[in-house]
Amino acid sequence: MKHKNMKEFESDINKMAKKGWQVVFAGLGVNLALGILYSWSVFAQSLRDDLGWSATDTQIPYMLACGIFALVMVPGGRIQDKIGPRVVIMAAGIMAGLGLIASSFFLSIVGLSIFFGIFFGTALGLGYSSTTPPVVKWFAPEKRGLVTGIVVGGFGLSSVYAAPLSNYLVNAFGLMTTFLIIGASFFLIIMLLAQFINNPPAQYQPASSKSVGPTSANRPDVQRDFEWYEMLKTPQFYLIWLMFCFGSLAGLMIIGQLSSIALEQAGVAAGFLIVAVLAIFNAGGRVIGGVMFDKLGRTPTLLIIFIGQSINFALFSMYNNLLLMLVGTIVAGLFYGACLSVFPATTATLFGVKNLGINYGLVFVAWGAGGVFGGLLGGLVRDLTGAYLYAYLVAAALCLAGAALALLIKPVFHTEPLSDTMVSDAMAGKRKHVGLMDN
Repeated sequence: MKHKNMKEFESDINKMAKKGWQVVFAGLGVNLALGILYSWSVFAQSLRDDLGWSATDTQIPYMLACGIFALVMVPGGRIQDKIGPRVVIMAAGIMAGLGLIASSFFLSIVGLSIFFGIFFGTALGLGYSSTTPPVVKWFAPEKRGLVTGIVVGGFGLSSVYAAPLSNYLVNAFGLMTTFLIIGASFFLIIMLLAQFINNPPAQYQPASSKSVGPTSANRPDVQRDFEWYEMLKTPQFYLIWLMFCFGSLAGLMIIGQLSSIALEQAGVAAGFLIVAVLAIFNAGGRVIGGVMFDKLGRTPTLLIIFIGQSINFALFSMYNNLLLMLVGTIVAGLFYGACLSVFPATTATLFGVKNLGINYGLVFVAWGAGGVFGGLLGGLVRDLTGAYLYAYLVAAALCLAGAALALLIKPVFHTEPLSDTMVSDAMAGKRKHVGLMDN
């Protein structure tokens, strides 16, 4: 289809660009809602105080939700790759609503394990797997880190509002009514936001600010999109999986115990202050990490994250007052948050965007493994040694190992040489916008 004039063409480009940002902020909103997971400590306190649960019992639904979250990322990503994100996010809204509302009527270990752990955990996997892939498809490679950081930042930032909101509702209405209120509210919110999230047209090519030259160094990215089973045959997948697992395990080993660490090590009784600071910089780190990825590239960004986090954890035992503990918390939050935006961008860069849902879902299983074992290992170290020193050292060593692995990651090349036709077609693709050729 031909455009009547340049103004009409530019108008179409601007409309599509605005649509991309609409998808970004709708995805941010979905993750802000699903991040009510971070309110579990409030629910756990009510279960202990009002229903007599033990501390161990209260962690069963939460750990189950985290595990299901990571596992459902794989089929959720696959489904959204095939049918688009909107329907999958709507399914997430239904599962979130059912899980939270049903939880209000079944306040037992079995009931919450089923409805919060399995139902709401499924909602997390479906929703989180379907917000990042469409955003990546709307933007050129040099903006993928930024927009990914904004979208996943919603999940990290949610604890800033979720815990105080849940605490207010529990104190005002009780746990049963709280589950009803948030279940109904987030069902409606997610269903509404899902209507603004979709993939771009099939032939859409986002406008890039980078020029394409005739030399091989400036050739456009003609890397094909990898199917999940092809990705699993590459060493790059296992390298980034291990890195993500190491970074998550190290971060969550310390972050999951942070309130206790602040009290025991630095005498900071206001654990909520430390947790709030962590949440803010966790979210900020996702955006900053994305921008670093765009500006510096994959390897320098990964090295900064892992080496910086390793140094921070190696020094953590010296943070013995409020100021130092805040500094350590800020650094830990920034670098941990950065991982959550850098790894989806890395997956897209190495393996393409067409199948990003399932491909990143498989990578994200590493976060689930780190989440399950990180907190458990930190607690075991504390119980066995009476201090967190060895947990810090293990975390520092894992991050150092992650930095070493970052140096081993190379681009995934075609097994076939690039023909002149492939290069020509790819260069022509750089001139396509809003699904139409500018002829």
